[in-house]
Amino acid sequence: MSDPLWRAAEACEATGGQLIGGSDWQASGVSIDSRSLEKGDIFVALKDQRDGHDFARAAMAAGAAVALVSDPSACDGPRLVVDDVLEALQCLGAAARTRCDAIRVGVTGSVGKTSVKDALAAVFHKAGKSHNSVKSYNNHWGVPLTLARMPRETQRAVFEMGMNHAGEIRGLSAQVNPHIAVITRIAPAHLENLGTIENIAKAKSEIFEGLLKDGVAVLPRDDDQAAILTDYATRSGAAFLLDFGVKAGAAVRIVNYNDGPDGGVGTLDVMGRHIGIRLAMPGMHQAWNAAAVMAAGVAAGCEPEMIADVLSGLRAGAGRGDVFDLDWQGGQVTIIDDSYNANPVSMASAIGNLGARTPREGGRRIAILGEMLELGPDAVSLHEGLAERLECAEVDIVIGVGDLMRALVAALPEAKEERDLSVPTGGYIARSPGEALSKLRELLKDGDVVLIKGSNASGVHKIVAGLKQGEPVRATEA
Repeated sequence: MSDPLWRAAEACEATGGQLIGGSDWQASGVSIDSRSLEKGDIFVALKDQRDGHDFARAAMAAGAAVALVSDPSACDGPRLVVDDVLEALQCLGAAARTRCDAIRVGVTGSVGKTSVKDALAAVFHKAGKSHNSVKSYNNHWGVPLTLARMPRETQRAVFEMGMNHAGEIRGLSAQVNPHIAVITRIAPAHLENLGTIENIAKAKSEIFEGLLKDGVAVLPRDDDQAAILTDYATRSGAAFLLDFGVKAGAAVRIVNYNDGPDGGVGTLDVMGRHIGIRLAMPGMHQAWNAAAVMAAGVAAGCEPEMIADVLSGLRAGAGRGDVFDLDWQGGQVTIIDDSYNANPVSMASAIGNLGARTPREGGRRIAILGEMLELGPDAVSLHEGLAERLECAEVDIVIGVGDLMRALVAALPEAKEERDLSVPTGGYIARSPGEALSKLRELLKDGDVVLIKGSNASGVHKIVAGLKQGEPVRATEA
């Protein structure tokens, strides 16, 4: 029988809190959500978009072992009372890190970080006892929560780190203290807050500041910002630098890769060893992700052949390039669900993937594109710039969702500045996901291939849900 994740005395010592209502409890998990909490969890009453203290009673009724609170009157039963709940969660995370001998990997980047994190998690699971961030728990509470959930017998763990502003990655990396720090790729995301892509590279490079002195820095050799990343990695005191890409000299080099609509086949040179890879996900960026996973996995002590085998079995998740067929009015259409998030680099890649798919007879290529957010003063031109990509991919119909997409629709061939849903052209503007879904249902026919992609806040993931469930999304729903 394995040890509990947390004992009362251990959690109390880690947080410097006070035990009230019981001091002999044991916890098997840590939760911040009373709705998904499992019996035996520590309920952490974070104050974020809502105050977790308002749900402490519900959490205890659902079977929480204890509530971590700053207000002891929030509920009855066992409570661990602290001055600041977030700081206490960070202390739990630090204690979990200290008591565990796991090799810790931190992953960040403008694109691909969740995909690389998930792939590494699958590799580490195959290699032994592992732990990883769930979903995209990569922020100021997601990282310490993931640490606090790490079992003491973990051998390898991978943590995703995200940011919107400079300084955020520095704090997250300091909490994880990774043995291996990975940057996937730099792209123009968060320009609104950071100003230039060089500043984005510097902000992402903060991950190397938390790297252990005998650690390994993994970075993209071919990236336009590679010089900045390498400089930060070198100054961090990392013992090893493993780069990946297609350029000669990369520690993990993409020797060749043949991409197709359903995936690709290629060869990686892994520090002199040629390893064949077969991926079931389309796009050249998947080969880059695989190379990053290979570099980090080898640094963590995994065999290259095993890593390649695990990669061959992975499939794109919902919102991240998942492809499925949908019965439609006696026929069938293909949906490419890449709706989780978007920036100019990932958007261009997704459009390329759409272009690589040949619709069935009579079908067309349709792109529903939600606006890309946080791009700063260049937002309009970055949206306009996608028009050429769409033309090269021979996309027949474009439905733009949100005001920024007006610039793209206006840049499409023969499109005019003001275009609304009543005009039958190759480009349409929808004010909301619901309006876009209504237009898509009106246009859709047997054989069509539909790409759905946009920033998370654009809400285009609701279009996917509406198609899958056959239920309407209100036309005014954001």
